[in-house]
Amino acid sequence: MNGTLACLALAALAPLAARPAGVCGGWQDPTGSVIRIGPCSNQICLWLIRLSPSATATTDMHNPDPGLRHRALCGLKIGSGFALRDPAHASGGTLYDPKTGKTYRGSMSAVGASAGGAQGEKLELRGYFGIPLFGVSETWGTHSPSLLKSSRRRE
Repeated sequence: MNGTLACLALAALAPLAARPAGVCGGWQDPTGSVIRIGPCSNQICLWLIRLSPSATATTDMHNPDPGLRHRALCGLKIGSGFALRDPAHASGGTLYDPKTGKTYRGSMSAVGASAGGAQGEKLELRGYFGIPLFGVSETWGTHSPSLLKSSRRRE
């Protein structure tokens, strides 16, 4: 409960800051898609809020459930069940990869800026089966609000 309140407060302040506070906020994956991380009920969830310009699909065509393959990817909840250990770490949730239709267990950690702050804050995301040792990590960067504005004009 305290973790959810902390994330709510941090999410409310995110538009005022140059970088998201902790794991909550807007993040850009390596392909250019934008993901929002924030509270949902008493957990932390992830939503795909902007597709990469290079995305080959706009629907959930790889979903193992044929009845869900026509749903739009934009706005899709791709992570749920995460619990905040502190504002910079969340674990215990699941991550859905719409590129493969597979669901993984996951954890995430926000890391600070590099020396001099040139690169900004990053999110280290780990998806795995079973235990984290048998998984894959991916690093996401913060998204630029101007990137979102320019994508809205094209849609």
